[in-house]
Amino acid sequence: MKKNVAAIPALFCCAAALAYAQVQPAPTQAAAPPPHQAMPGPAATKIAIINIQSAILNTKDGQKAAADVQVKFNPRKTELDKKRTEIDAIQEQLRKGAATMSDEAKERLQKEIDAGTKELNRKGQDMNDDLEQEQGRIMQDLGAKMMKIVEEYAAQNGYAVVLDVSNPQTDVLWAAASTNITPDIVRLYDQAHPNAAAPAPPAAAKPAAPAPPAVKKP
Repeated sequence: MKKNVAAIPALFCCAAALAYAQVQPAPTQAAAPPPHQAMPGPAATKIAIINIQSAILNTKDGQKAAADVQVKFNPRKTELDKKRTEIDAIQEQLRKGAATMSDEAKERLQKEIDAGTKELNRKGQDMNDDLEQEQGRIMQDLGAKMMKIVEEYAAQNGYAVVLDVSNPQTDVLWAAASTNITPDIVRLYDQAHPNAAAPAPPAAAKPAAPAPPAVKKP
């Protein structure tokens, strides 16, 4: 089975580059500056980086969503674990009794293993597909909210470009720690969405029912 991989949307913010327009002096005005005087160059472009995946998962909304997904899919995972244990037990039975079992008994056990493995793989794939779809929906929803925070932050702090470094294949080879705005974006997101409910605690185990009193025979 393939690993559970959250589908992370490619979220990045790229503001318009700072424009530089040089105003040409009129012919009748002052002469050009002497050769030794440096001409002014365009203003430096401010660039920031963000790990958008980490930012989303570290917000209160992201933590709650992750907890909700775990609660939702835990029963299916438990069912798969139980089925895997059953298959392992049959395989062990076949291994230990291979020397003494009849061909008919070994064939019956092998058919049970094959059928169980097929069912396990199918259900595992179905769960993975549903899990990826659920995670993708969550990331899309929270990512859209976070993009507004990133855009406002970039505009207020004069950033022309914000690069997402969530993907290990990103072209950013190195960046100073001061350019990483991930913690600021998480803080601003939580401030903008303060009503996020805390993750629900796991349900407490129900107390076992008391045993009925023993009935004495007459």
